[in-house]
Amino acid sequence: MLRHTFFALLLALPAAAGTIPLPEHPRPDFERAEWINLNGTWGFRFDAGLEGEAEKWFEPGKEFPLAINVPFGWGTERSGVTNGADVAWYRRSVRIPETWKGKRVFLVVGACEWLTRAWFGGRAVGSHQGGYTPFEFELTPYAAFGKDQEIVLRVDDAPRDFRLNGKQRSYGDVRGIWQTVYLEARSETYLETVHFIPDIDHDCVTARVSLSGPAKTPLAFRLVFSPEDRKEDVKAVFAPGEMEKDVRVSLRRPKLWELDNPYLYEVKARLDGENVADTVSTYFGMRKISVAKLPGTDYAYVALNNKPHYLRLTLDQSYTPDGYYTFPSDEFMKNEILISKNLGLSGNRIHIKVEVPRKLYWADKLGLLVMADLPNAWGEPTREMFEEGEHTLREMIRRDMNHPSVFCWVLYNETWGLFTKGANGSKRGSYLLPTQERVAKMYRLAKALDPTRLVEDQSPCHRDHVVGDLNSWHDYKPGYLWEKTVKTADEKTFVGSTWNYIAGHRQTGVPMLNSECGNVWGYTGSAGDVDWSWDYHAMMNAFWRYPKCAGWLYTEHHDVCKEWNGYVRFDRTKKFTGIEELLPGMTLRDLHGDAVLALDTELCREFAPGAEYRVPVTLWLQTDRLTGAGRFRRLVVGETFTLKTVLRYWDADGRLTETEVGTREVAVKPWMYEKLADVAVTLPDVPAVGIIGFILSNGDEAVVRNFTTFVTRGDEPKRDETVGAERVLRVAPKAFTKAVWSEKQWNVLDGLKVDGAGKGFFEYEIPWPKDLKAADVKGATVAGEFSAKRLNGKDRKGSSVENEPAPLPYGAKEDPSGKENAYPMTDTVCWNGAVRILANGETLGTVNLPDDPADHRGILSWFAQKRDKRLREAGSYGYFVRAAITPAALAKAEREGRLVLRFEADKNGLAIYGGRFGRYPTDLTVRLSR
Repeated sequence: MLRHTFFALLLALPAAAGTIPLPEHPRPDFERAEWINLNGTWGFRFDAGLEGEAEKWFEPGKEFPLAINVPFGWGTERSGVTNGADVAWYRRSVRIPETWKGKRVFLVVGACEWLTRAWFGGRAVGSHQGGYTPFEFELTPYAAFGKDQEIVLRVDDAPRDFRLNGKQRSYGDVRGIWQTVYLEARSETYLETVHFIPDIDHDCVTARVSLSGPAKTPLAFRLVFSPEDRKEDVKAVFAPGEMEKDVRVSLRRPKLWELDNPYLYEVKARLDGENVADTVSTYFGMRKISVAKLPGTDYAYVALNNKPHYLRLTLDQSYTPDGYYTFPSDEFMKNEILISKNLGLSGNRIHIKVEVPRKLYWADKLGLLVMADLPNAWGEPTREMFEEGEHTLREMIRRDMNHPSVFCWVLYNETWGLFTKGANGSKRGSYLLPTQERVAKMYRLAKALDPTRLVEDQSPCHRDHVVGDLNSWHDYKPGYLWEKTVKTADEKTFVGSTWNYIAGHRQTGVPMLNSECGNVWGYTGSAGDVDWSWDYHAMMNAFWRYPKCAGWLYTEHHDVCKEWNGYVRFDRTKKFTGIEELLPGMTLRDLHGDAVLALDTELCREFAPGAEYRVPVTLWLQTDRLTGAGRFRRLVVGETFTLKTVLRYWDADGRLTETEVGTREVAVKPWMYEKLADVAVTLPDVPAVGIIGFILSNGDEAVVRNFTTFVTRGDEPKRDETVGAERVLRVAPKAFTKAVWSEKQWNVLDGLKVDGAGKGFFEYEIPWPKDLKAADVKGATVAGEFSAKRLNGKDRKGSSVENEPAPLPYGAKEDPSGKENAYPMTDTVCWNGAVRILANGETLGTVNLPDDPADHRGILSWFAQKRDKRLREAGSYGYFVRAAITPAALAKAEREGRLVLRFEADKNGLAIYGGRFGRYPTDLTVRLSR
């Protein structure tokens, strides 16, 4: 089948800007002035019986009973149409402006899944096969300028094994039109492509220009720059018969496209001659992608503008809850890039999806690198699959050549679509030699189409590279296993090594880096929605200790459907790590900067009270300059920075103590990797949990922060003891004498934490000291760590609501808290509760419990985990609560011989934490002052 048949096709009347979705021009990199956006309402009907063609639904006047909101694929919430069949028809009337007479008119469809056929005024006008790249049909021969005309599209989205499908079968089928549709007026001969090939080493750029057809008469070509970029126009002539030309442009002191200053040269490309007048607005960035050695080492790195760049990337699934592949607005796309920029990341890997051009535009504009994946098929490696992939690759590169943000093309992912089932007796199938050869051929094709970027044969999880410009690898592990994981990659990376390559192929010295990492899937049975910040912190420390690894790529940018390990939620609301409270001023950017402080191999260690902790501190400056406050400056050899060490800890009474341990001067230099010291810190002489923080500063400006954590413990605290003028009574959370809960009650790790869901109470009986008179007590308090308690999906079994459907927030397709290890990470949606405290029937007060949180602040909860690849409410913690016990309650306790404490919740449950779980090193504690 021909992929394009260039007949006439016409779509709808334009709607006013602001009243249609995505009104902006979809291609800022290739934009003509005369265009009409056709997004908005179209007539629609399903064709489950495949009757439409026989019944001639393409003829005017046929009934289209449904309305669909283009460009959202049918079945998405934003489309307004639920999924009803694999084949559907679109219809809309349109009026081509009379002012376009004398010009050629085209319909452009940004992308449509999958086989599109078109009729105009009842006539067949073209077809296109493929779901990710733009296609167009010429309308001119059939255009009745100034009059209403009707177009009809038939879209066949039936499954085919060889089709490129990406993550659609997991996250939601993208069906039909999913990118902007528009009309465009062009001259008789027009600019087909204008590709810019920058050469920063020679201060020039080459415009590779192609025309729609051979010039019939001499045609004048011009590039018009902004006056501040180049005062003189660049001119060339297409002689009759020519349709391709390279035009070299010199630039005086070119401004480079860099991540902290992503300068774009805005250009108008003009073509003029007899019956020809075509102008395209476009842009390019002066930047170079290559490979360079990290100074002072033999380690190969990806280089941006001839300087090695340590890659800090994230896997971007590029899905939305209500539009799937299609974003709701241009501002949303801009924010997708800003999420990564604000985190301090250097790039996104757009995962097995050809990205929407306007999102790439924002990456260009804001300065973010993009690793661009080719979508995969899920069948076997047939001829049809490779043909489909090759076509999409060609069109992808052709469309996106001018985006400076794109630095690498990734052809396949995790050998998906490359396994031949049943071969060699393998259950999952085998990656056969003929398939490997086809993959190598695709690599060579990509390099021929675009020699300016890196190409990766695949991003592998089976250690089966064939050939490519990167030696990348995937792994998912708990935080405590990442030291071993990165060390193994480091030791096995050298020229000639067979590690990470399929049999018969070897390493060639290309950059070694991680291209998918994370922690959630490192746990048995998958962890679901958990606090990722603890394991993430440990993983970052591990990567920094092995600079041979040229970067990492965290999975993932945002939560999506069944996966809840994103930096942000599926609806792009925030998650909270808590690190800014543990070390004030610190954010995730401190783990993502050009300067990092690598600390201990363990994120938390236990010591005796008063012990000395010698923390190893290594400084890595991954650059020859530092950025900050909207500027950058070069590092000077020998200049001095200051490293400050701080101690912050919480004791058993919930008190925070902060101490500055000391400072030292650090002589820095570009690309520095150096162990600074084993910094000795005397830990608190009481049971405590805390952090040792390090802040490297340049004058008043903090360059980077990091911390490690500790727990100090002595002998187990006594349940009844006298401390000075206080009688102290303690009770473990699991020692309750009665617990009644409307939904469920359960304990964590043999009672280190106790949970009650719904409405109910925990009750404790503490023997009243026989040698103590209530009248002698001048003051009494009860204190402990409490939070509200949500009944997570994994805990619903055996509860009173076991058979009720679990809530599905954030656009999830299944309960985020349903996996066996899940405990939802702290975010903007709080599970608010309250605890009412009673002593011997006397109400002492009610305290608000803002949430049921889980993040980095739950140090004790993480430290208590068994390291058996399973999680038990990891990262969860509560709030330190204290209530005064009334004299009346004390008198009753003395008379009855026991102090009866009850902790009640009217709704949203209650959790009580002990001294080895949560945030504070304390059991339930009663203090009686005499």
